[in-house]
Amino acid sequence: MKNGFVIFLAAFAVLLASWGAFVLGPQLQLGGAGQVAVLNSSDVYPINRPGEANQGLQIYRANGCAACHTEQVQQDGVACDVVLTAAGKKNPEAVSNLVSTLQLRGLTEEEAQAAADKISAAGGKTEVHVLATGPDIARGWGLRRSVAEDFLYDTTVQLGSLRVGPDLAGVGTRLPDANWQLLHLYAPKSVVKDSAMPPFRYLFEVKKIGDAPSPDALNLPKEFAPADGYEVVPKPGAKLLVAYLVSLHADVPLYDAPFTPQTASTNAPAK
Repeated sequence: MKNGFVIFLAAFAVLLASWGAFVLGPQLQLGGAGQVAVLNSSDVYPINRPGEANQGLQIYRANGCAACHTEQVQQDGVACDVVLTAAGKKNPEAVSNLVSTLQLRGLTEEEAQAAADKISAAGGKTEVHVLATGPDIARGWGLRRSVAEDFLYDTTVQLGSLRVGPDLAGVGTRLPDANWQLLHLYAPKSVVKDSAMPPFRYLFEVKKIGDAPSPDALNLPKEFAPADGYEVVPKPGAKLLVAYLVSLHADVPLYDAPFTPQTASTNAPAK
């Protein structure tokens, strides 16, 4: 009996410690989290997803999409590129010659600042751009690592742990076309030749064409199209799921995940 009480206390202590580590700890750390400022901007992040996208999250969850996809971009570190913005008016040729001799890509912060100082001393003007690095970034899955703020308005968060398919944290940025997403859901190999994703055809309806084709009918390649006189139309669940997918945009710089956004007006690195 005495040993039984000791075992009970030990089991209770283990359960209490587990609850504290996995429930109480995260709640204390993140329970009061709110919107944060976008780096070098007056904007705040994140913005709550539109209603259809929030409903689509539940479709994503119900269909087990997190079993094959993650929503957590990882990075190994950061690198700096030095960008020449102006060669100056005094001796632009000398500045250009200096730039041609310097390594200006993939530098540490100290190396980038040293190179920028050399160009500035010669009369040129530069900017130092911070870039996240790592395999996920190189694959184009994101511009920075995922952080807690990315999931502030998501219930339940679908982090995932297995990558049969690509990470989806930024899929709305790299594949924003809703029609492409619908084609991919109905017949994945119609848009990705070697796709391992199963078709989600129960989210669509194959029906006879009426007096006129439905404006929502998919424009499928011949080998994936239904029989003549029929069309494939997405059900509401498919549209909601796509609304969620195209809402996934973890693409703003934050204090705890900085990078320099690339825009159409951004100059390329000097070398």
